[in-house]
Amino acid sequence: MKKRQWTGLWITLLAVVMVLSACGGKSTSTNDSSATEGTGSGSASTTLTIAAATDIESFDPHNNNNTSSEAVLVNVFDYLIKNDSEQKKVAGLATSWDQVDDTTWRFKLREGVTFHNGDPFTSADVKYTLERVAKDETLKQNSYFKNIVEVKVVDDYTVDIITDGPDPLLLNRLSKMGAGILPAKYIADKGFDAFLKQPVGTGPYKFSKWTKDDRVELVKNENYFDGEPKWNEVVFRVIPEASTRVSELLAGGVDVASSIPSTDIARIEGEADKKIVKAPIQRVLQLIFRQTEGSITADPKVREAIDLAIDKQGIVDSIAGGAGILTRTSVTPGNFGADPSLYKTSLYDQEKAKQLLQEAGYAEGEAEMTISVSAQYKEQAEVVAAMLEQAGFKINLDVLEASAFSERYSSKSFKEIFMIGIGNSLFDASNNYNRYMLEEAKGESDYNNPEVEKLLQSALVNMDPASREKEYQQVQQIFSEERPAVYLYQMEGVYGTNAKVNFVPRSDEMFYADEITPVAQ
Repeated sequence: MKKRQWTGLWITLLAVVMVLSACGGKSTSTNDSSATEGTGSGSASTTLTIAAATDIESFDPHNNNNTSSEAVLVNVFDYLIKNDSEQKKVAGLATSWDQVDDTTWRFKLREGVTFHNGDPFTSADVKYTLERVAKDETLKQNSYFKNIVEVKVVDDYTVDIITDGPDPLLLNRLSKMGAGILPAKYIADKGFDAFLKQPVGTGPYKFSKWTKDDRVELVKNENYFDGEPKWNEVVFRVIPEASTRVSELLAGGVDVASSIPSTDIARIEGEADKKIVKAPIQRVLQLIFRQTEGSITADPKVREAIDLAIDKQGIVDSIAGGAGILTRTSVTPGNFGADPSLYKTSLYDQEKAKQLLQEAGYAEGEAEMTISVSAQYKEQAEVVAAMLEQAGFKINLDVLEASAFSERYSSKSFKEIFMIGIGNSLFDASNNYNRYMLEEAKGESDYNNPEVEKLLQSALVNMDPASREKEYQQVQQIFSEERPAVYLYQMEGVYGTNAKVNFVPRSDEMFYADEITPVAQ
């Protein structure tokens, strides 16, 4: 065991983080703009300001692929079905739904709903929305909806959604990003480019302004079908640097700040009008390997050596401040198909890792690999790289800004390894494993296991929950041996809030503005 060596490394890294955090606190003062945002220390504000590390990708709900985007867009675009804070399916733009047969679901739609431009919401909007995302293979959400072959308009407020086979997940799909209902007539009249500049939904908040990499501003939809929204304005500020997010929270510039570093928790809790709130989230931080022929990570001994060389508990303790749960699966409890035997467990054996690397034919420093990572996980990646180098690897760390990482992710152009935290708004194991199916894996991991492919294909159409759950559990057991990915830990959402705001984090990491209320209310 090398824990003593890592202790020294973590102390050094933590010292750097603390210095940077302290510097951020001193150098970032409240500017005129932020002073008007947040509830601050005065009377209850009518503006809610939330700080996140990354921006949305666009206002096209079909062409986004990260949780940060969905967390914002859920306030503008409604789904037919919603997940409440306990992930139970509740009515959204649909008031009821029934399964007609294995391939057909009938939905009754809510009447009297209008889009932000005044157009009435009808069956035509559902048909346009779902057929667009189902048929356009260039859209990032297409893979989740491509099994929808048709949306039949029965009447203005009734539709039949028809799939190409049994779909045990249709209701889950309709309550996640990609199912946000778009205005068919508005887009037909104005064009999609115009829609992106002035997006229109049916949600509780209307688009006001988007300054890329800075902020999204929304205003109250006075005509929202589900009652008057709670805030006059909702602002999502993009603040990549954690130390700056913390400084803005302390200065009253924001009401809620996400992804608070462990080194800043005590500083926030030390302020009388600020607090820390935490909650387990579905996100699992992981390393995904390229297995393209000729790639060093195509060798299973190399992947096993990587797994054994990383002390995951050490990372949780030193970088995440204990806010993480070890896991050898990305399907954590709360998601359909979870395998409890692989949860709250981990492997770590540096000496065996060195031995495996030698058996794979690599001498000290010969096993060279690149790990790409978004800047938000830089600290974790630095520790992982140090651990791997201690085991004999040579690591090139490729730290990218969020937008650059997203582009690389979409183009499937990472080298041997990329580190990513993956959430699961589908709340189903399929969300974790579709990327390992033959067609989806091409160009990214190039993973190919016929047995796994058969299990995953079967699970996608298996309407029997018991046997479907076993299929996913079998996949997890195979993955625990094959290691197409190494799972570091399930993350915990750590948020700093103004004490005047009631905020209960959701496991899906969504920011539904109307679930956040001033304490005075």
